[in-house]
Amino acid sequence: MQVLLLVFTFVFALGLVQRGPCMQTDWNNSDVRYAKMCYSDIPYLYTGRGFAEQHWPYADSHGRYPAMEYPVGISYLAWIASELTTIDAAGPPVSVRAAADPADLWGMPGMATEVNANFAITAVLLFLCGLIAAWFLAGAHRRRPWDALPFVLSPCLLVTGLVNWDLLAVAFTAGALWAWSRGKPLWAGLLLGLGVATKLYPLFLLGAFLIVAIRRRRLSWFVWAAGGAAVAWVLANLPALLSSVDLWKVFWKFNSTRGADLGSLWYVLSLKGHSFSAHQINLVSWVLFLAACAAILALGLLVKQPPRVAQLAFLIVAAFLLVNKVYSPQYVLWLLPLAVLARPRWRDLLIWQACELFYFASVWWFLGGWLTSASTNAGSPIYEIAIVVRMLGEIYLMAVVVRDILWPGHDPVRADGVTDDPMTPEVAARPRPQPVNEGVAG
Repeated sequence: MQVLLLVFTFVFALGLVQRGPCMQTDWNNSDVRYAKMCYSDIPYLYTGRGFAEQHWPYADSHGRYPAMEYPVGISYLAWIASELTTIDAAGPPVSVRAAADPADLWGMPGMATEVNANFAITAVLLFLCGLIAAWFLAGAHRRRPWDALPFVLSPCLLVTGLVNWDLLAVAFTAGALWAWSRGKPLWAGLLLGLGVATKLYPLFLLGAFLIVAIRRRRLSWFVWAAGGAAVAWVLANLPALLSSVDLWKVFWKFNSTRGADLGSLWYVLSLKGHSFSAHQINLVSWVLFLAACAAILALGLLVKQPPRVAQLAFLIVAAFLLVNKVYSPQYVLWLLPLAVLARPRWRDLLIWQACELFYFASVWWFLGGWLTSASTNAGSPIYEIAIVVRMLGEIYLMAVVVRDILWPGHDPVRADGVTDDPMTPEVAARPRPQPVNEGVAG
């Protein structure tokens, strides 16, 4: 376990170094942030959403700042980081900031240093989230702690871990998998609920829990997990709801009205001149996703041997990303902990991540205008190919996981003759074999 945490620390530190060029240029140089691929949302929202003025994200700024377009978990984490930053703020007093135009905050004396400090503090918080995720993943399979090694050594983790706040959701998701594997479906649900309050995708793990519960004839597992998730989600959202229902709704309105965006097949179609309304994309995307979920449900219920929960969870989240209207570079982190447990083989994981890295480089070069000018909404064959390659890599890994489900002999976890999923409450509840003390004849 200690080795895994040390490896994660080293990889995360490299990721912080990779952001060095942007920090050295105070996040102001567009050529640097795209050419060096060191972009992060974190510094721009520090001044752009009022955190530099110690603004609570669900308080009415009377039009001074846009509301946070993220779920409450991310908003809370960004606010906590801002409060820690302003303990020893390098910029001018809050009263001076409040009297200035928000667009001028970035250029005020000391603010560049403060923005970098906020990024560093946020990085520390996300580092802790990553450590927690690694610890949970290492304990998800009692006999296979090294399945977490591809997570902590992931090149995708290195380059995307600090693009956004997604590692917080990853920690909750990994925790839910750990709790489920330890026979604690209620705790798994509570952690999933906190994950859903941070990013929507952990909700889809309930589908994996449901299939396993049906196959094991233990629907009570799912009921406990779903109930725990609902309670945790409500409690996590309560501070925001009590502050302002309208500002809390911004995330949901933003996502429902958002059109085709970077990384998605919908965006490729828009670059080709095909126009779709947000409503049309929402409708078709959800129909396709529900159809994929139905297929995964049928697969999970009809195969001879019950699939492992990590396999099902990976397939469901991957299906969502394939049809979603936006597929940001850091969304690979959603799949990473699921993938390393679903298919713990370096070859397949690296093939998939190579496709992700190709996309990661392409999207920044596209936005930087080196492939074509993103500002003119002009298409770029290389960028469009990168989107397709990324999705083909994902489909490849999905196909391998489906093969493992259909023919468990290919599954690395079950290749040694283990028939039960180590990550089920039923298996976790079994007494562990006790060592036999044999006498020594003297």
